[in-house]
Amino acid sequence: MKEKYIVSYSTGKDSALALYRAIRLGKDVVGLLVIAHDEEDISWFHDVSLSLIESVSKSLEIPLILVKASGEDYEKNFEDGLRQGKKIGATCCIFGDIDIENHRKWCDDRCKNVYIKSWFPLWQESREDLVSEFVNCDFKAVIKKVNLNYLDESFLGTDLNKEVLEKIKAKNCDVCGENGEYHTFVYDGPLFKERVNFKIDSIQKDGIFAHLNIY
Repeated sequence: MKEKYIVSYSTGKDSALALYRAIRLGKDVVGLLVIAHDEEDISWFHDVSLSLIESVSKSLEIPLILVKASGEDYEKNFEDGLRQGKKIGATCCIFGDIDIENHRKWCDDRCKNVYIKSWFPLWQESREDLVSEFVNCDFKAVIKKVNLNYLDESFLGTDLNKEVLEKIKAKNCDVCGENGEYHTFVYDGPLFKERVNFKIDSIQKDGIFAHLNIY
């Protein structure tokens, strides 16, 4: 019987590319695992509304495994999400991490605790090559959040394309944003049955971060 997978899905470019590679290899992906804030209807890290996440799930035709968590119980609740994946037959979780060892260890540890395998399709590949592959595959992603220590607000709301990647490089930033320089929301591409439409509401600042409120 074909092995089933879930994917830890942030709504950003790296998890989307990891998912794309898995599906192109014929993997049976049965769930999108998304972690949301316990007291807010937005995802962790990328701050994407749950209504948009539901639209992504519908367009990808992959069921959503939504788990709410606070900072204190994030690890426990992530593992609960993995267990939900196991209940629908998944034996492995896909992650979009590239080369930060402690990030990989965290993911591996969560999976080991619930007796599920972990898989990292992008692991230790060139960051620049990966983001170029993402763009060249015709994915569409908007820059949703920036770390103001690296990038200014002018990047918010711009689509990730070759021109924007060059501008990021000109700022002496990691073009892939793997160190948290920016986060994206993927709204269209080769896996999507239809484009996920959204509107930009406002820009919000929170310490060193600025992000778009979209709906």
